[in-house]
Amino acid sequence: MQKRAAMVRWLASVLAVLGLGAGAAPAADCPQWGERHSRNMVSPETHLPETFDPATGKNVTWRVPLGTRTFATPIVAAGRVLIGTNNACPRNPRHKGDRGVLMCLDESTGRLHWQLVVPKRPGDKYQDWPYIGICSSPTVENGLAYVVTNRGEVVCLDMDGLADGNDGPFRDEADFMTPHGGPRVKVSPNDADIIWVFDTVKQAGTYPHDSPHASILIDGPFLYLNTSNGVDNTHRKIRRPEAPALIVLDKATGRLVARDGERLSPRTFHCTWSSPSLGGVGRRRLVFFGGPDGVCYAFEALKAASPHARVATLAKVWSFDCDPEAPKKNVHAYVRNREKGPSVIKGMPVYHDGRVYVAVGGDIWWGKRKAWLKCIDASGSGDVTASGLIWSYPLVKHSCSTPAISGGLVYIADCGHGLHCIDAKTGRAVWTHETKQEIWGSPLVADGKVYIGTRRRVLWVFAAGRRKKVLATIRMDGALHGTVTAANGVLYLTTMARLYAIGKTAGK
Repeated sequence: MQKRAAMVRWLASVLAVLGLGAGAAPAADCPQWGERHSRNMVSPETHLPETFDPATGKNVTWRVPLGTRTFATPIVAAGRVLIGTNNACPRNPRHKGDRGVLMCLDESTGRLHWQLVVPKRPGDKYQDWPYIGICSSPTVENGLAYVVTNRGEVVCLDMDGLADGNDGPFRDEADFMTPHGGPRVKVSPNDADIIWVFDTVKQAGTYPHDSPHASILIDGPFLYLNTSNGVDNTHRKIRRPEAPALIVLDKATGRLVARDGERLSPRTFHCTWSSPSLGGVGRRRLVFFGGPDGVCYAFEALKAASPHARVATLAKVWSFDCDPEAPKKNVHAYVRNREKGPSVIKGMPVYHDGRVYVAVGGDIWWGKRKAWLKCIDASGSGDVTASGLIWSYPLVKHSCSTPAISGGLVYIADCGHGLHCIDAKTGRAVWTHETKQEIWGSPLVADGKVYIGTRRRVLWVFAAGRRKKVLATIRMDGALHGTVTAANGVLYLTTMARLYAIGKTAGK
């Protein structure tokens, strides 16, 4: 309802002023990727299945077809499941050809409520790679969803879609969905209702590489996100060296209110992959950011937007070089060098009990193979490279993973086929497991179990704890790139072409 949506937005603004905006979703939902603020890949959900059978339907509540390439993680909030994919299997014949798609499905049945359909950015395919679709996972709060499209736009969406009318102020959904130079698309009740749009390319001066990949962090009235700024088709040149790596938007209007001032782009080896996290350290509230230069940064969280629409510069509290021996200048001279070169951070930094845990290492496509999990003291200031390291754990090979910290243990995956269980206090290995399958996703710890998918179509389920125990290996119909989501007693996971809802008591 338009009146209800307007009331929700008004209430959200009031709560934001009072500092109470975040966390309005029920605890059983999973309204963003990772735990609220900290980004820890741990869920409080219980009574989750340790196994299921896609062939017989055992414990499969429902499954729905997606596109043909799905790299995002499903998000569950307010009775809906949101997932990004491509348009290779159109849900609506009006939308033909290569598109990015965000589907909004019913949590109980998988029925489509609405979809956001985004044409490709015209021109350079390296800004919006063919058939990749929407790779970013949305963040939901107070009936609104925030997501980054395949074209690098940040959009705010009404969770009810256009079925209850166009709530505005944005009212050009038809133009938004119409491909460049193509016939105008007509809107329907099954289309997304866009509230506002911020184009990072036009309004922040970025050059997103391949496909934007960001999970928006909400903090009161602000949205924090990485820009996906990166190299061009040569993989040796940064087209927009002055572009920010981290930006902050006003969540009510989409206005740019702040950016980093670290000039990270010239030191970006491939792309700005890592999404931000947040934590309270003493009396300070810090935003943690895995830089594209292999350096972990802590910025002071904004207290208020700058007056007169001036874009503020985020105040850096500390920086920690996760690979101090790596080159920081002329980084593109090391493209395709698998032995030497710069490090990058792809997964999110996780804040837990005064420490920041972050995986770092060479780029999986173009860089060296070495990688580590770093544990950093979050209480410092300035350059804490020499003083802030608590421990460093060597991984087998590149890592795209975000760590999960639970029960005094850290779980992290790498592209060397390994899942590692590490003592969170000492950094010593507790156990490791060779999956013989490359892992791009992150482990989820929930209900005494660890869930992790591989690119070889297998979901592994381990018992959480110091004794290694494989509970199940489940053969799926495609590669698993995202993280498993737990919400309201159900697991949600995607293969390249399907989304599964897995419940412990479900039948065939």
